[in-house]
Amino acid sequence: MKCMNDFIPVYKPLIDDEIYTAAIKALENGWLGMGSFVGRFEQSFAEYLNASNRKCIAVSSGTAALHLAMLIAGVGPGDEVITPSFNNIGDFQAILAAGATPVFCDICQDDLGIDCDKAESLITDRTKAVIALHYDGIPCQIDKVFDLAEKYSLRVIEDDCHALGTSINGKLAGSYGDIACFSFDPVKTITCIDGGMVVVNTQAELQKLHQYRLLGMSQPSSTLYTNSRAWKYDVCQIGFRYHMANLHASIGQSQLDRLDEIIENRRSYCRFYNEQLGNIEGLSTPKTDFEDVGPFMYYVIVKNGRREAFIDYLREKGIETGIHWRPGHQFSLFQQCKRSDMTVTEQIGKEILTLPTHSIMKKNDLVRITRAIREYFNA
Repeated sequence: MKCMNDFIPVYKPLIDDEIYTAAIKALENGWLGMGSFVGRFEQSFAEYLNASNRKCIAVSSGTAALHLAMLIAGVGPGDEVITPSFNNIGDFQAILAAGATPVFCDICQDDLGIDCDKAESLITDRTKAVIALHYDGIPCQIDKVFDLAEKYSLRVIEDDCHALGTSINGKLAGSYGDIACFSFDPVKTITCIDGGMVVVNTQAELQKLHQYRLLGMSQPSSTLYTNSRAWKYDVCQIGFRYHMANLHASIGQSQLDRLDEIIENRRSYCRFYNEQLGNIEGLSTPKTDFEDVGPFMYYVIVKNGRREAFIDYLREKGIETGIHWRPGHQFSLFQQCKRSDMTVTEQIGKEILTLPTHSIMKKNDLVRITRAIREYFNA
């Protein structure tokens, strides 16, 4: 195996002098909890989406964002939420945390997004919402999802945790539609160390979110955004400790300011992978040119049962890979949950593999990765 100095991790957060400067600025401010840095980050994120009618609220993680999205959607005990089985565990746990039951749906072969025809067959009078995930930032058939939701009076929870910077029909993911959720965990396109964002349409929903994320307290966020607090408040609803801290928001802001550069870097790396790996027998690459995609990662499909041996081979070459993900319906906790036919999900779950994708990568690392892959497949 290559020495650790030559090791290429599958993920690597962008940590540089600008991050240290941002962190020090927040620490020197002295108000470490939710405050002015959080307010600015929310405002900047809304400006980035370029949607004046959308409301953004920062929370402690992408999973927290998904949980609060469930509550805003009115999901509760006895309800069902349709989700792609090929999805992150956080989505499933958010459904359970709201007291509802996940219903697992198959995905489409081309974009790995939810199969709307199969989703429609799962709808019952208990169905409250449907989750639309843009896997790797590649748009799912979101217009079909919205049509389905309108037909059956469902809420749409758009999981944009992979899709920061993705454009759909000329609009950024999360800038329109229903409820959208973003993640800023350590390995996402931008990081707050950890954090998330919920995006909604109405002031009433925004006000609920302000209270949900701060233990149900009616304390005005506008006061907290001045690095102060009110000592008179009420508690009118259930709530959680889901607020974002100034330190995390400051780091997120420093990365949001560079988002265009970060996304263009990731697009160029993904295009390089496509160019180098697109003609290899036994390997499939994403069916996109990444022109409108804000890619979170890069995946390949390893055919003919060779994935595990391929993983071992790359590890010996000092190249880490990942598997995103194991389908949800396969976990013990969800064995009794309703599901559609899972033909595509089962196959993709056995064959998908994530290659190293960072916000800044060296050209020689990209060449080393693709050369090792071509050697393995004798291409």
